[in-house]
Amino acid sequence: MEQLSAIQLRDAFLKGDYTAVAITRFYLKRIETYDSQIGAFLQVYEEKALEQAEKLDEKRRNGEKLGKLAAVPFAIKANILIKGEITSCASRFLTNYRAPYNATAIDLLLEEDAILIGQTNMDEFAMGSSTENSALQKSYNPWNLNCTPGGSSGGSAAAVAARLCPISLGSDTGGSTRQPASFCGVVGYKPTYGRVSRYGLVAFGSSLDQIGPIATTSEDVALVMEVIAKHCPNDSTTIQEGPEQYLEKFKQEIKGLKVGVPWDFLKELEKTSKEAFERGVEQLKALGAEIVEVDLSILKTSIAVYYILATAEASTNLARFDGIRYGQRSLKAHTLNEVYDFSKEEGFGPEVKRRILLGTYVLSAGYQEAYYRKAQKVRTLILRSYLAAFTKCDLIAMPVTPAAAFEIDSVKDPLQMYLGDIYSIGINLAGLPAVSIPNELSVEGKPLGFQLIAPQKQDCLLLNVAHLLEKKLPFNYAIPPLVKENFDGK
Repeated sequence: MEQLSAIQLRDAFLKGDYTAVAITRFYLKRIETYDSQIGAFLQVYEEKALEQAEKLDEKRRNGEKLGKLAAVPFAIKANILIKGEITSCASRFLTNYRAPYNATAIDLLLEEDAILIGQTNMDEFAMGSSTENSALQKSYNPWNLNCTPGGSSGGSAAAVAARLCPISLGSDTGGSTRQPASFCGVVGYKPTYGRVSRYGLVAFGSSLDQIGPIATTSEDVALVMEVIAKHCPNDSTTIQEGPEQYLEKFKQEIKGLKVGVPWDFLKELEKTSKEAFERGVEQLKALGAEIVEVDLSILKTSIAVYYILATAEASTNLARFDGIRYGQRSLKAHTLNEVYDFSKEEGFGPEVKRRILLGTYVLSAGYQEAYYRKAQKVRTLILRSYLAAFTKCDLIAMPVTPAAAFEIDSVKDPLQMYLGDIYSIGINLAGLPAVSIPNELSVEGKPLGFQLIAPQKQDCLLLNVAHLLEKKLPFNYAIPPLVKENFDGK
């Protein structure tokens, strides 16, 4: 089977070129062949996927109406609930937890006849930037097995990059779909806050989290957004407006569009990444965009603000995991206090404990005013800076990360790891939509991403520009050499 995008796969199925069973078996075989090296999947639902594929083939034979994602396999990050399946969040704490219902995003994809093929690895409770914090297994970058796939949605990005599935869902709290997408050479999308329901997403930072799609093309991301970007009565934060037809709104040119670049904020960017970013900006110019400078110097505070607010929300959200209501209960516990203490000690990994402790500290009576409330005020200033920038431009361009994927176990200092999110975190603080598209390969053969940011609710415009730009960039839908075989058109 040749390399096909999700849209091409769906169309091939609808025309009868491939059966749903053949498509599903092809991707299951790729998972069997390559995932032992990559470690993208925690669970593969082979039996359920084939059963669903058989039903789809019957629907097509009977002439029944088929959905927008008919016969397209998809994978789900392990913090998104799938009814009846273990939802571990890649934590030892939840290895016995079976979800009682589907997340809204899952239901919407299944209603459009997409085929759920498996669950992907992640940083424990989505806390990390490398997927090294998973308590269950290691994941590796398909472009370089010595390197991390990024995080926290590293398994989802690696699965799409290795063509183990055409689309996947991740969650983005501070760059967790865009950064791994950049590291793995795929498209990662963070929607406007509230555009996609969080119902069924295990919460990390409730005011920051968004479910977002990862795919090989912006068109595929747009198609998924048409399906999952709907108001949900179970999530009061979802936008009330109805779903948009993203692909129908795609224009053929962006001539005259103004794109802002915060050059002053980027002056300390690593040389290779800066040069790659500048070449991406030149491609925007070639497409007819006008480049203007914008001031986002306040984003230098975004790391500090994020790690106060996100950890505060995390400490509150994770309080429910106590060995009584959710999760594994310690066998050493003999009293109620020991149940709490030992269950959390044994269940949570070091990064989760670090963030819970920090969040509890900034919310404590003596420090809430000094840290948490001050961070909330600076968050408002960050949003205002973005709003001021968008009075001068339609979109903003930035790198996704300071550098390409780093080697596994090479970053020992947590603070250094946090600083790698400097170009992605502010977007979540402001609730804006943003996309990472593959820009080019570095001299070491590692993907480098290019990030575009739009005002709130301008998701259609953002994906349209991303679609036009990605076709002009040098990367041009490249496949990692490790997994390139078996796309022979047969």
